[in-house]
Formats: sequence, structure tokens, C-alpha cells
Amino acid sequence: MKEEVIAYFENKSGISENLGSKIKSLSQFLENVITEKENEDLFREMASLPELAADAFDEESESSFQELQKKIREYDTAEIIKFLKYNTAFFHLVNSLEQHEITRINRQRAFDTSPENPRSESIAEAIFGLKEAGYDYEEALEIIGKLDIQPTITAHPTEARRHSVLVKQQHITSMISQLEDESFTPEERDNMVVEILNEINLLLATDEVRTEKVTVEDEVENGMFYFMNSIWETIPVLYEDLRHAFETYYGKSPELPIVLRYRSWIGSDRDGNPNVTEEVTWNTIMEQRQSILGLYLDELDELRRYLSISQNQFEISEELEESIQKDERIVPLSVRYNRLYSQEPYRRKISHIMQKLRMQLEAIEEGDNNRVIQKSGDYTAEDFQKDLELIKVSLEENGLEKVAHEGKVNDLIIRAKTFGFHMAALDIRQHSRLHEETIAELLDLAEVSENYADLPEEEKVQLLTKELSNPRPLCPIRSNISEESAKIMGVFRLIGDLLELDANSFGSYIISMTHGVSDMLEVLILAKEAGLWSLTDGVVKSSINVVPLFETIEDLEVCNELMKQIFENDLYARQIEARDSFQEIMLGYSDSNKDGGYWMANWALEKAQQKLGAVCREYEIDFRLFHGRGGTVGRGGGRSNQAILALPPISNNGRIRFTEQGEVISFRYSLSAITRRHLEQIVNAMIRVTVSEEKGRAEKEQLVKFMDDMANDSMNAYRTLIDDEEFWPWYTTITPIEHISRLPIASRPVSRSGADAADFENLRAIPWVFAWTQVRYNVPGWFGIGNVLKELVENEEQTMEKLQEWYDDWIFFKTILDNAQREMARTHLQTAEVYDISENDKFEEQITGDFNKARDAILKISGQSEILENSPVILKSIRFRNPFTYPLNMMQVELLKRWRKDKDNEELRDALFLSINGIAAAMQSTG
Repeated sequence: MKEEVIAYFENKSGISENLGSKIKSLSQFLENVITEKENEDLFREMASLPELAADAFDEESESSFQELQKKIREYDTAEIIKFLKYNTAFFHLVNSLEQHEITRINRQRAFDTSPENPRSESIAEAIFGLKEAGYDYEEALEIIGKLDIQPTITAHPTEARRHSVLVKQQHITSMISQLEDESFTPEERDNMVVEILNEINLLLATDEVRTEKVTVEDEVENGMFYFMNSIWETIPVLYEDLRHAFETYYGKSPELPIVLRYRSWIGSDRDGNPNVTEEVTWNTIMEQRQSILGLYLDELDELRRYLSISQNQFEISEELEESIQKDERIVPLSVRYNRLYSQEPYRRKISHIMQKLRMQLEAIEEGDNNRVIQKSGDYTAEDFQKDLELIKVSLEENGLEKVAHEGKVNDLIIRAKTFGFHMAALDIRQHSRLHEETIAELLDLAEVSENYADLPEEEKVQLLTKELSNPRPLCPIRSNISEESAKIMGVFRLIGDLLELDANSFGSYIISMTHGVSDMLEVLILAKEAGLWSLTDGVVKSSINVVPLFETIEDLEVCNELMKQIFENDLYARQIEARDSFQEIMLGYSDSNKDGGYWMANWALEKAQQKLGAVCREYEIDFRLFHGRGGTVGRGGGRSNQAILALPPISNNGRIRFTEQGEVISFRYSLSAITRRHLEQIVNAMIRVTVSEEKGRAEKEQLVKFMDDMANDSMNAYRTLIDDEEFWPWYTTITPIEHISRLPIASRPVSRSGADAADFENLRAIPWVFAWTQVRYNVPGWFGIGNVLKELVENEEQTMEKLQEWYDDWIFFKTILDNAQREMARTHLQTAEVYDISENDKFEEQITGDFNKARDAILKISGQSEILENSPVILKSIRFRNPFTYPLNMMQVELLKRWRKDKDNEELRDALFLSINGIAAAMQSTG
């Protein structure tokens, strides 16, 4: 974009001067590259499009709109592809610059803090809050000890960018952000300018969209990038923040428990993904194990150089001396290392540790799975931690307390305790229907039941309970079972291998679409067949946690009753006892929203958490709720810390899991500084809600009925829209859903019935939201609340006062209303109108009407003069982007028109993929 154009929109939108300056620098670099690669006329033409769009919006100029439409109509497809390529690069780089701006602001705020005025949403603020609330040192440490935070990285297909593109973008914007650093010499600055131009040229020469469909292995590699970089770097910093906060406010530096561990679904989530096989999952854990061992070796090599302590200067502990002598017998050092470190015991010990890790790596590299399992017992993650603790204690006992407790030694111990030898425990998820089909086949083969699937739920439970009590297997080893059942049973054998390799490598077994007690018992039967579950003399031994997943509105409504039935089942009660009286329960945000609309989904989830917290406490069962949140508001997204603070108090016990998905992963985990901010906000929120456990707002019956009525009315409005027999043809016509379904961005099909978007019921929630975002309607993030809120606001003054009171005092209500208005701010009805080429305008009228009513009501409730006025930074970013985004949408509409006339045109198909990616970049959102 021309610098003058950037300056014009910068002034109109009000984005920060610093960010505006960086975007202008970026535009200059892009201008240099584009004019060199193409010509100046093309760049001028590109710059004219957002100006025309701004005129069309601001002055409601029909002539500007027509001129813009005429220009785009006259471009050939090759020209549109060029525009899309350059504009997509521009938006991705702007997004990255915004990340750097966030980092800069956070650093500036850190300089402005003091012990009495800690940075907002920081760990220091949370510990300061404990001190101010009267918690003494021991009580504060007890609160930290309750924390069990488990972010779970998933491979859901909402990140359209390739990994190589992400890396180049970050490198370019990092250099642009450094250009104004006065410490650089003129020559260094000139060299950096050359490097920026070279990187931009390379970025533009790289395919923006994958040319081949992504594999599960690609997803694993992409996930590993974040684990091995920003997550690895940030974890020790988190604990240093905690330690420093305790030292500041309590004058003591405690031994801190591990409060955060990562989990992963990448390479192990089977629900709807036939590409996740036993081999893929095993290879995933091997890659994670190999990668983490490599990271430890790098850290140990650095630590060995660091701990140059001579035994002539300092003594070592007796335990460390004995450990070194034992290591000499088991893994003797080479002659060279014996000579080099003869007087340096810490270096000797570290060299022994490194040899043990290399032996584990060698087993993996040999490729023999049985040998890997066999060798894994020779030196475990726990052994590694003990060795590191020996070093720490020895340093501590011999006058080097600071070296022991602050810096490299402690950082490595924290990493070892956090990541073990597995990096992140893998969960396995599978659909309940497949379990039922497998059990039905096994029962038939064993001549126990010929029609298990047709039995009523009560009879299923009785039959399964009887079989769990029977020691004999249902399936002899040589039985002929179907391929699908063999795959299901093979997964449980795989779990056995994972547990034998490393008990921490496997997390939980999650059952999608859990509807009854039988769904849970079926998994126990399958575990029993694989030797993972047994009942002997009334005592259950179980190696796995079985997790129900409640996804639909109907299941969320009755989840507490179902959990009561599960807890009261005698055999399952013993399963819980065998698992330390602990039960994890997962809640699905995506499908509940797709099923019942925005307001109903949020309220159903709120009530479900209240009910589940109550029923687990009633049965005295320790529990953890697992929140299956998506990237966008329409799939449960939004700020994680605000979502935590909005949880009902009865469900808060210090434990939490939540998914990290799609483009949210690349935003939160591309830069270590952003990762640190994200994690400190989560820890801050968890400390605050754990303190307030069971002391929060008591929801009265009148309030619940009021919210029930609102949720039902909003769901009725939503279902009226999507259940209309003409809706699906309209939706598939105005949105690029057909092309989204073919984007090569994930290993999992977008539809449960296959690769295409077959119908509403089978379409997954991610592409459902993705398509709405492309056309700027953003329906899943707000639709259905307009009629409800407008009627409430206008009918009774008392009701209006109640809604305003809730917005001020009830964080749940405020959060869902603020999230809705954020999606409404990103909605752009003038853009959406361009897509609606059908003669049937009733859906456009329904959506627009609900939008206008929702906007008016939210403004009255929140006291704002415009939507998102209370989040000015986000609002300014949206304003800045709109004139640049509108031409991309018009190009997409033009390409869709051409595609309908020539569906075999490969160039058009590729151009449509680029348009989807470009708009996703501009919107900073997919699904």
C-alpha cells in the first residue's frame, strides 16, 4: 500500500502512532518489492482500491462502489491473483506487527509498575491480591498448590498458513520492529533493509496455500515447532514470575509445585479423522520423545559449560559423589572426558546424564518399537529429575544457593518436571457410535447378544456390567472381526504400549457424543479386552481415565443427571476409586453453538458447569472440567482469562483444561513474549477463581428462569433461520463453503460424511463458522440475541435496570455480551450484501434485522455510544482493516461468479483458495 494511503487510514482509524509507523515502513518495503517485480502502475492500482472502498463506506457513495465493482470485474484472473497475493502478505505482516506492538506495550507497562501497583492481569497482581486479602505465606502457597492448568494443543483446521510462511513473516516483522533501534550503526541498518527486502521476495515466492493436502505428520511437525520454541522458552519464566512475586510480597522464595502442563490431540484425535492410525500416534509420541531429549541435551551441554566448579574450591554432597561413582560403573565416560573433568564433578555428572539420554535416543533411531519400550525403563524421566535434583541439592548444601535456585539449574528442573520425556501427553478421542458398533460385534461373536445396539439403555448397562465382572475375554486372539472393530481394539493395545513406554505419554480417553452410561462402560469393556482394566475380588485396576464429552444442547441440559447415573453405577464407582477418586469431564463449545446458537450455547454451558460442579462435590469426587473451546467467539473463543473468570464458582477447584486451536495457536505461541503474557493471564485468572471457590454469586431461581427464557427465545430465532428448507441452498450459494471444504489445510475432513460440505447436520462447526466469517456476517457469534434483547430493553424499565446491573456485576453476562459485540463489530453488512446474489432476500433481512436490534439493545445495556467502544484497540484495528478488506471480498465474489460458469478452471480454483486465505488474514480469523 502507498505510504500516503496508510497514513490516511491510520489517522481515520486512530491506531497507535508506533504501530502506524511500522505499517508505513512495511508499505514502503512492499512498494519497493512490487514495483520491482511488477510495475508502478500495478502498485498504484492496488492503492486506489481501499480509497474507493473508504469513500463507498463513509460517504455512502454509489459512484465509488460502482467504480470499484467495475475495476474488479475488468481484472483478469491473473491480475486478481496478484492483488490477492500481495494483499494477503500485507495483512499477515500487519498481524505480526500488531503482535510486536502488543509486546512493546506490555514491556512499557512493566517499566511503569511498582510493588504497590503491579501490572494488570500479571502473576504479581494475583499474588499481591492474595496478600491484600489477608492470606499468609502458607495459605498463599496452598492456593498455588491447588493449580492444575492443562492447555491442550489441537490440530483443528483453522490455520490456513503454512509453517514456512509463518516463520518468514515473523522474521520480517521482527526486523522492521528493530529498524528504529538507535544502537544499530548505519551499515547494520542498511544490511537489515537488504535482508528485509530479500525475505519479502522469498515470502512472495513461497506458496501461500499448500498445494497438497496436509497430512497428520505435517500437523505434528507444525505443533512441535511451538512446543520446541515459545512454550519451551516461556515455561521457566512463568515460575520465575511466581517466585519473584512471592519474594516481593511475602519475603520468601518457595519451592514451587508444577502448576501447568501441556496436553495434545495432534496425531491422536481419531474422531472423524481416518488418517490418524495406530502407527501415526506411535510415531507422534516418538517424535515428541526424540525432540524433547534433543532439547535436554542442548540444555545440558550449556549447563555443563556453566557449572565449571572445581572440587578443589567446593565440596559436593555425599549423595552426588555416590551417584557419580555408580554412573562410572554403568555408563563410563570416555578417556577424553575423564581427563577433562577429573577435578570438575558437576561436569562429570552432567556428562553421565547426557550419555544416558543419548542411549534413549539411539533406541528410537534404531526404529525397533519393542526395543524403545524395553530401553525406556533403563533411564526414566523420573530418574532424570532425580539426577538434576542431586545437582541442585549439592550446590545448595555447599554454599551456592543462588546458583541452585535461580537460573539454569532450576530452569532445567522445571522443564524436566513439566515435559518429562513425553513433551505433552496425548489424548485419544473417538465417537461413541464406533464403540457401540465394536461392542455389538464382540458380543455377537461371543454369543452373548445378537442385537446389543437395539437394546434399551438400561438393558445395555446391565449386560455391560455383567461382562465387566466376567474375567474371560469377549474376543479370542484369532477371532475374525471387521476391519473397523479391529482398528478400535488396536487403539487400546496402542495405549498399553504407550503406558509401558512412559505412563505420562498417554492422557485420557475421550468419548465424543456421550449420551448414556453405556457409552462409558463400553470403553471399559474395550480396555478390559486389552488388559488395561480388570476386576479381581471386587477391586478394579484401571490404567486409563475415561472422559465423557457433552456437546449438544440436549446433552448439556441433562449432563448432571447422566453423571449421577455414572457415579451410582457400582462398577464405574470402582473405576473412579481406582483412578484416585478423580473424574475429568469435557464440554463441547463448537457443536453446542452450531446446535443451539450463540446465547443458548453459552447459557447451556454455564448451567452445565454449575450442575457438574455440584454433582461432583455431592459425590465427593475430585474433578477437572475440560473446555473444548474454539478459536472464534462462535466456537467458544475469546480471551482465555476472561472466560476463566466467568466460570461459575462451584466448578472452580484449581483444575482446568482448555483447547488451543487453529490460528489462536499461531497468535499465542509464535512469539515468546506473547506466550508469556497469555500464560500469566491464565495463571492470574486461575489464582483468582480458586480463591473464590464456592464463594461467588448465588444464582437465584428467578434469574435462572429469566436466562432460560432468553436462551430459548434466542435459540428459536436461530433455529428458525437455519431450519428453513431454503436456508442451506442460500448458505452454500452466498458463502465459499464449497471451496473451504477443499482447502488443503488439515488432515481431517470438514464434513462427518466425507470431504465435501454435504449438509448442515454433517458439516463440522469449524468450516461452518469459517464460511460465515468470510462473508462478514459472523452469524455464529451473535445471531439470535437481537429480538430477545430488544424486547426486554423496551418493554419494562425494571428489566432494563436488571440487565444493566448484570452487565456491571456479573462477569459471565458481561463476557458473553462483550464477546457478541466484538463479533458484531467485525460483522460488516455492506460487505455481506455483495455476496447475496440470490433473489431470495428473506435471510439477509432476518440477519440484518437481528443485528440492528442487538446493536441497539447492547448499547443501551452497556452505556456505550457505539459497538465495541469499551475495547478501543480492537475497534481501531477493525476500522483500519475494513477499507483494505472490502476489495478482497469483492474479488472473491467476482471469482465465485466466474467459477460457477467454469468449474473446471484450475486457475480460478487456486484464486479462490487465495481469496479465502487473504480474507482470513484480514479478519484475523477463520473458524
